[in-house]
Amino acid sequence: DCGLAAEQLKNNPRHKAYLEGVSLRQLQKLYSLLKGHLGGESLAESLEKFRQEETIDPEEDMNKLDDKELAKRKSIMDELFEKNRKKKDDPDFVYDIEVEFPQDEQLESCGWDVESGEEI
Repeated sequence: DCGLAAEQLKNNPRHKAYLEGVSLRQLQKLYSLLKGHLGGESLAESLEKFRQEETIDPEEDMNKLDDKELAKRKSIMDELFEKNRKKKDDPDFVYDIEVEFPQDEQLESCGWDVESGEEI
């Protein structure tokens, strides 16, 4: 498992000083590329395989995943959120953004928002 190997390397007291500035995700990617190379894959194939593993499919049913795969997907989403998040210290940070959404198209109605004559 590339994740376990990356954690062991990063937490090893012998290597800790050298790998302090290297993220766990980078080490996992390195292990994955090395594993692909040892398996006979080209660099392009290994990179594409890693990219597919690190991409979230919006159509995927995450209710069917086991705990390990679900935790992996959540960590990918958390990392993407942090990367895109605007903080108060960012130069392009705006506190109160108001957005007007176009109303050109016909709005679709949903069954749950239709009022019924029945009272609950």
